[in-house]
Amino acid sequence: MKKSRLGKTGLMVTELGFGGIPIMQLGANDAAEMVRYCFDRGVTFFDTANMYMDSEGKIGQALEGVRDQVVIATKTLERSRQKAAEHIANSLRQLRTDYIDIFQFHNLSAESELEAVLAPGGAMEAATQAKDKGQIRHIGFSAHNKDAALKVVQTGLFETIQFPFNFVETQALEALFPAAAERDMGIIAMKPLGGGMLERADICFKFLQQYPHVVPIPGVSNKEEFDQIVALYETPAPLTDRDRQEMERIREQLGDAFCRRCGYCLPCPQGVLIREAQMFPAIMKRMTPQQTLAFTKGPIATVAECIECGECEEKCPYNLPIVEMLRRHAEAYRELEALLR
Repeated sequence: MKKSRLGKTGLMVTELGFGGIPIMQLGANDAAEMVRYCFDRGVTFFDTANMYMDSEGKIGQALEGVRDQVVIATKTLERSRQKAAEHIANSLRQLRTDYIDIFQFHNLSAESELEAVLAPGGAMEAATQAKDKGQIRHIGFSAHNKDAALKVVQTGLFETIQFPFNFVETQALEALFPAAAERDMGIIAMKPLGGGMLERADICFKFLQQYPHVVPIPGVSNKEEFDQIVALYETPAPLTDRDRQEMERIREQLGDAFCRRCGYCLPCPQGVLIREAQMFPAIMKRMTPQQTLAFTKGPIATVAECIECGECEEKCPYNLPIVEMLRRHAEAYRELEALLR
């Protein structure tokens, strides 16, 4: 598999990476086998996060014997120095390593999040101290809001950016990715399959191969799915007119039913975690029922606080029927919960 330089980190990573969410649904040995299978097929870039349940531990188990041959990235949602330092220590332990190649601040999708990270006593202090000790080699961030991410990029403090990018979610092409490229930042594409909403892997990766400076990190939980994706890189093919027609059909089909997680609807005056709750359908497709309930319990619980004021719908650039969507997700959660009793 081809390798490319991940921006100013200087790290050489494979053109296709590995996203660590789906292996949460696998047993420890099966997950380790899956990770090693991807490594044996040529992948050397592995991304995970402290919040992905036991994903770090499974990746650490799988890659312990080949640590010097891989690039590992992880993330934290913590914003304080103390809590972020605890996460760094935990990640090192779970990953069975003495250094993290890329440590990312998870979901800097609002200016207040960036301010908290950079404030005195903020998480950046923990990351900087860990970097000085050699425990972290490079510092990056992930986000879902284009405008907020652009402000983070413009600080010049980060070496990588991770942002949703697929043939439906292309807003990063307008200003965000060019700004990152101008600063020689490594660009990582999360959600290359739309968080599980896009099932045509062939079209998804044909589209992504048009942007060789962007490294996609699909999440896979079985060898057949991974082999299908790798084959698209072993024998790359351009998008055809028929592919473009199908892309347009899918865009139209998703239409109003597709939340892009842009965050424009936030904040909710009642504290409803709108963006997280909107992920319920995608999470349900990618995880076991038990994990779906565990992973979405918090966000779905906040839906009960909705007073249907409609403020979120007024701010949504896609005119989504957010109140109704959240109601449906909460109902689906309760139905799934009842099935498991």
